[in-house]
Order: sequence, then C-alpha cells, then structure tokens
Amino acid sequence: MVTGFMLDTSICIEILRGRSAALNDRLKSEQAPLHVSTVVVMELAVGPNKLADPRRRDLLEAFLARLEILPFDEDAARHTAEIRAVLERQGRPIGPYDYQIAGHARSQGLTVVTRNIGEFERVAGLRVEHWSDPSKGVHE
Repeated sequence: MVTGFMLDTSICIEILRGRSAALNDRLKSEQAPLHVSTVVVMELAVGPNKLADPRRRDLLEAFLARLEILPFDEDAARHTAEIRAVLERQGRPIGPYDYQIAGHARSQGLTVVTRNIGEFERVAGLRVEHWSDPSKGVHE
C-alpha cells in the first residue's frame, strides 16, 4: 500500500490547462506523494495522439514526469469489479474509467483528487477530494 493522492483525469486536465489558482496553490503546498494510474495516462494521451501535436505530447510528458505512475494490477482489477457490481446493483453506475480509477485508488489506500465528486463519492471506502474548489470538501 502507498500513501498520498491519486489524481484523476479531470483534475489532470485542469492542471495542464493551468486555469485554477486554488488548484495551483494546493499543488505547490502539497507534501504527500501524488500518483496517477496507468488508466489516467491512457486517457490523457488520447488527445495529443488524436491531434498528432508534439507540443501537447511534450507538455503531457513533462507533467507525468512529476508524478508516480502506478500500474493497474490484479488487486486494482478486483476492487474495480466489486465497485462496479455494487454500483450497478444499486442502479448508480459511473463511467468505465472512473470504476478503474476508483478501484485502483481504493486498492492502494489513496485519496482520489477529482472534479467529478458526484461520481466518486458513490464508492464505499474511497476518500475523495476536490482541490480546485475547496468548498466541495472531503468525501468518504
């Protein structure tokens, strides 16, 4: 198990766009390790690859170099399956990549940092924070 935070795709995009002073302040002051899942790397890499834009690809690579990239493993897959089964049984599904990010973070004991609080707060046993809007608070 690792410590720190897992950034989801929505928050990474916001960081890359550089439009949130609150988010930038939090990133500068955060002492805990910051991680991304290989699922997030895949989602982020789609844009530069679709556009065949080397500048955007370089920006993404520089951003990812500052984070620890965690491989999606069997434990993450099992957590993902359990989360999906529970939420579908409840009639409260979330997006397919959000299942994977939630399962990966929960399997590692990490807090998910996201703009999509409504999706991730449905997941039992997952701590969620919204750094670009501190008024949204922490959800467990």
